[in-house]
Amino acid sequence: MACALVATRAACASSDDEASAQGETRVFQADNGEVTIPADPQRVVATGYAVPALIEAGAPLVGISSWQRGEPMMDPEDLATYEELPKVAGELAAETNYEAIANVRPDLIVIGVPAPVLKDIDMDRLEQIAPVVAIGPTVPSAWRELSYRQADAAGALDGFNETKKRYEKKAAELKEKYQDVLPGLKLAHVGAYGEVGKGNFQREFNGSWGTNVANDIGADYYGEVKEKGGGSRDVSEYPSLEELPTLFAEADAITYTVNADGSVPESVEYVLNSDLWKNLPAVKAGQTYPVRYTEAATYGQALKALEALDESFAPLLEQ
Repeated sequence: MACALVATRAACASSDDEASAQGETRVFQADNGEVTIPADPQRVVATGYAVPALIEAGAPLVGISSWQRGEPMMDPEDLATYEELPKVAGELAAETNYEAIANVRPDLIVIGVPAPVLKDIDMDRLEQIAPVVAIGPTVPSAWRELSYRQADAAGALDGFNETKKRYEKKAAELKEKYQDVLPGLKLAHVGAYGEVGKGNFQREFNGSWGTNVANDIGADYYGEVKEKGGGSRDVSEYPSLEELPTLFAEADAITYTVNADGSVPESVEYVLNSDLWKNLPAVKAGQTYPVRYTEAATYGQALKALEALDESFAPLLEQ
């Protein structure tokens, strides 16, 4: 019987009954267009935001990029997996080691960097090694869809869906827990990406890094950016510190980003130490709440963010 599958990397089986999943392919829509990939990948390389997503989903990884920013949000098992896997790229897309990738013999490469950063990668060279799907971040809250697509490409949806269900269950519980106090507050958020040297701070609105998980339990951050700039700049802006009294005057409560260990980033400390901050109505009323794990980009990491939010918002139930 003639083989029905052509242009695949695996040899065809002698009959339909004996056809292996490794020889089957499908067309996947990625940032880099329609890509023919294995229907059941067996050896996956992941970079960027795909690293924590595919470790968490239990994908058959054989190599990853370094992803130090995500280490504080990994549970011990995922961290051990991360540390054991060969590092075939650095923190930056430009630090891709093509020889190292070839040496781990992947049958699929999942690139998790923003579309503009793809110019730093030699895609033609990668595609000579294995099919490449680019699935990178856009707005901060899009991690839900992106991690789903990354897990789908890598054939790891079972693990992905299990963690997603746990997150949704916990979010629903907290939404009910805080339903009488949280939705009625006009919230504002100070993010971690302000630039002290320029005298500005980061204000985050709904759907941003520091707010999107809180949105899932009923938090609402009032206002919107004056001029959308694409990506995270669609949901956050960088006003001067002198604008703080005007911009946050209406806030009933203010949240602010802290590190995973609870310490305050320099850019946030710059705001918190100012007299302008200390004279805000919400601050004088004691309505300020730290938020950890604001860079959560997987459902497992977002579970940690939910637990941290519950800890931070607990005083609201006593008022």
